[in-house]
Amino acid sequence: MKSFEIDENDPRTPLERMLAGDWYRADDPEIQAAFRHALEESDRFGREYPADPDGAQEILRELLGTFGEGAHVRAPLQVDYGSRLHIGEGTFVNFGLTALDVVDIRIGRSCQLGPNIQLLTPIHPLEPGPRRDGWEAAEPITIGDNVWIGGGAIIMPGVTIGEDSVIGAGSVVTRDIPVRSLAVGSPAKVIREL
Repeated sequence: MKSFEIDENDPRTPLERMLAGDWYRADDPEIQAAFRHALEESDRFGREYPADPDGAQEILRELLGTFGEGAHVRAPLQVDYGSRLHIGEGTFVNFGLTALDVVDIRIGRSCQLGPNIQLLTPIHPLEPGPRRDGWEAAEPITIGDNVWIGGGAIIMPGVTIGEDSVIGAGSVVTRDIPVRSLAVGSPAKVIREL
């Protein structure tokens, strides 16, 4: 977890600081407009999905940062902004993904994500004063190709999961997982190579 330090002379906008993963406050109008846009589009995706699951994927092509050929996401989908969520070719995402994409979340090709997974990039200060004042930052999440994440898993800020790995259902992943590994538990631990 990064320490809380603010440069009072930092000329960047809150959005620029957010995108860099630095400390920012989300009450900025530009950030709030992007958040509202993502709420509206993910809601539209959720409404259109039951009648035409394949057609609704076109909404994601516009909302998400990248949406690979042959990828499929089941509704509902909850995102902070959408534009920093990247889903690779042929990846399948089951019901109820929550992707807090303050900074990039990159999901590789041919991945399988179970239902009700949380991908959480935001971090908050440990110090009570800055936390009370609404400061936050973020660290990216990277999921390699051909990863299977079981239902209900939580992937924490800054985590990288190596390709061909499996994360057990209900696991809380707080540290990087090497390639071709099976990790389970809370916090998740590698129990064997694959």
